[in-house]
Amino acid sequence: MARGINKVILVGNLGNDPEVKFSQGGMAICTISLATTTVRKDREGNSQEKTEWHRVKLFGKLGEIAGEYLKKGRTVYIEGRIEYGSYDKDGQKHYTTDIIADEMQMLGGGGGAGEGGRGSYEGGGNDVSRGPRNQPAQRREPANAPAPAQIPNDFGGMPDDDIPF
Repeated sequence: MARGINKVILVGNLGNDPEVKFSQGGMAICTISLATTTVRKDREGNSQEKTEWHRVKLFGKLGEIAGEYLKKGRTVYIEGRIEYGSYDKDGQKHYTTDIIADEMQMLGGGGGAGEGGRGSYEGGGNDVSRGPRNQPAQRREPANAPAPAQIPNDFGGMPDDDIPF
């Protein structure tokens, strides 16, 4: 049986500051509201904008980082999956749609005064990834990080980048 694909990629701006809560086990759960806007032309040639709002949840170390560094207005790249749920309140069934983030990258200067550059922090890259749930987040190395030592492979000691195909 073939497996399906549930993948979401969003680039948008935060509509408010992140809200961070902690589970009973101490895991961070960060919720952000992300706006994405599309522009299209109508029949008369006028530009029509449509803004969609997405509720994004980030867990563990990724949630902690998002809660600390993201602010309202900040542009962010989110990669994850869509998850639907429901709950009963006052006898009525309510439905939810969440994006569960696996990766997050801060883009642009953000909404805060004095912020600049490409949203970097601690003087390095700002790309953050998280593996499967309950695994710690890993910060990807900046582009200018030293390359790892090259180890010969089965192609006569030639590194993969030098293979002519």
